[in-house]
Amino acid sequence: MKRREALTRMAGAVGATLAAATGVRAADGADDAKKLTPSGLAPDRNTRTPGFKAPPGSIDTHCHIFGPAARYPYSPKRSYTPFDAGLDDFREVHAKMGIEHAVIVNPSLYDIDARVAVDAIAASGGRYRGVVNIDDRVSDAELDALHKAGIRGCRFNFVKHLGGFPDMAVFDRSVKRAARLGWHVVLHFDAKDLPDFYPLLDGLPVPYIIDHMGRVPARDGLDQKPFKILVDLLQRDKKCYVKLSGADRVSSTGTPFHDAVPFARRLVETAADRLVWGSDWPHPNVKTMPNDGDLVDLIPLFAPDAQTQKQILVDNPMRLYQFEA
Repeated sequence: MKRREALTRMAGAVGATLAAATGVRAADGADDAKKLTPSGLAPDRNTRTPGFKAPPGSIDTHCHIFGPAARYPYSPKRSYTPFDAGLDDFREVHAKMGIEHAVIVNPSLYDIDARVAVDAIAASGGRYRGVVNIDDRVSDAELDALHKAGIRGCRFNFVKHLGGFPDMAVFDRSVKRAARLGWHVVLHFDAKDLPDFYPLLDGLPVPYIIDHMGRVPARDGLDQKPFKILVDLLQRDKKCYVKLSGADRVSSTGTPFHDAVPFARRLVETAADRLVWGSDWPHPNVKTMPNDGDLVDLIPLFAPDAQTQKQILVDNPMRLYQFEA
């Protein structure tokens, strides 16, 4: 049996174990009809073929799979209900974008149920990795199983509309447990909270990624305090990575989100060796639904030269997420 086939079968077995271990607890409870109705904007199903051709092996480090809800039920405690955007849709969008690899970020609405990410990784033939939500309910044995399944990080939301700050004692314990596996931590902040968490980030014992360029509002300019802190962290803390994603969340002017470009360019000038790129497909909780082809065409505006593009799209995420060459 080829090694890739063996890994795929192993990941499938791990997924079955996790379905029993974490899925039942996460999905416990019943949804009423109102909660089952999708909220917000539906993803744009007509992905435009981008003009920019991504280098071979490019990795989308921030994307989600939602459902189908009948197979992967959402937590009844979730703050929103998405439109179904399953694995087949996921593959189709990436093919149109010219992206070969992906990191599936398990969204908060799945709580600790990692099945949708684990199953997608198992079906990917080694092309996907994942990031999940953990807390004290996830045992060390389950963490080991997640690692074998291709998970390489855990994520914590500090964003108000997604439930606000986690229990910091649980956060500290979770980070130490992630360190044992060689994982990194993904952090999702509102920009206004970055100054308050500056000391926490300094002391983290693992590499960390700040999502969506810190969600800094473009209208407040490059000299706003949250962005200056983000640049400072990236400049002096070698554990700090920043995700060049969420241009639509940063933008104050809307499509084609060009007012986010100066922020990305400043980050590229600061430390291109610790930046990764993500589409954020299928874009939950956005005010303006982007077309993913347009987002890909922002990449050469963020990083004009081919060497830096490859660094951000291939080399950095391959190292961080431990993809096989």
